[in-house]
Amino acid sequence: MYFDGATRYDGTRAGVVFVSLEKHVLSCSFVLTQSCSNNIAEYQVLILGLQMAIEMRIKDLNIYVNSSLVIKKLLKEYEIKKYDLVSYHKYALQLLDNLETIELRHVPRGANKMVNTLPNLIATVASRAEESMNVPICNRWVIVPLDEEFETKVNAVSA
Repeated sequence: MYFDGATRYDGTRAGVVFVSLEKHVLSCSFVLTQSCSNNIAEYQVLILGLQMAIEMRIKDLNIYVNSSLVIKKLLKEYEIKKYDLVSYHKYALQLLDNLETIELRHVPRGANKMVNTLPNLIATVASRAEESMNVPICNRWVIVPLDEEFETKVNAVSA
């Protein structure tokens, strides 16, 4: 799973791309319905991607992102210092617990086009210019659930 979220002057956008071992590609673009920081945008799209993975019953997931900050926080190498990120971080960790194996990898922005920001996302996923691709675009905002509600929702999705 590759993901990226970015806040710009014209709104906050995010994208998730799943690539299977057989090189099948599933991509989805999101317009986040509230203004937020780049860090919150990254967590929003991470959570959306993890929710998608759980719904698709994916158990083993390699996650690639160009934000070393998000990776280091998920690996608990960095402490969460901004209060507004704590609930997103906690929810992302709870979602990650639903997967059997996870590999988190930092991909420098220039090293892999798959994690470029949303305006370039659709163009970089197609392997050849003559291919067409249907990318769903959703208007979303993740509302972090309360702990009791979260357990019920995850159990319902996993069943």
